[in-house]
Amino acid sequence: MTMVPTSHPSHYRPYITEALATDGGYLSIGRGGFCLHFGEGAILSGYDIETIKAECIAAGLPVIDSLGVAFERVVDIAVAGPMVAVGRASDSPPWGALSHAPLHEVASAYAAAGAEVWNMPDVAVSATNSGEESR
Repeated sequence: MTMVPTSHPSHYRPYITEALATDGGYLSIGRGGFCLHFGEGAILSGYDIETIKAECIAAGLPVIDSLGVAFERVVDIAVAGPMVAVGRASDSPPWGALSHAPLHEVASAYAAAGAEVWNMPDVAVSATNSGEESR
């Protein structure tokens, strides 16, 4: 996926700014498009993946891109794993389906499965992504 920065003002900027100011705010990218989580229960979704991914990475917002992960692994994490606590306190561990965990925990699960994780230097990137540029 080629990310090309644009010089025109973005209509995503206000949402990205709000996500940056929200505990747990992040961008998720998957087979159904993108979801920008910018507040408790506040999600912007769409299909303009390249534009919003580039803007979020440039702004320093955490990004989880699971497009390169096997579908079965994504389903395991999304269905059996916890949701990210966005704009709210996380539940106490252990975390499972229908619980809310810190973004770091969910991002680590996706990274272990081979997802691209950006702007979270404390999340280990899987060996399959180790040749890509620094995140």
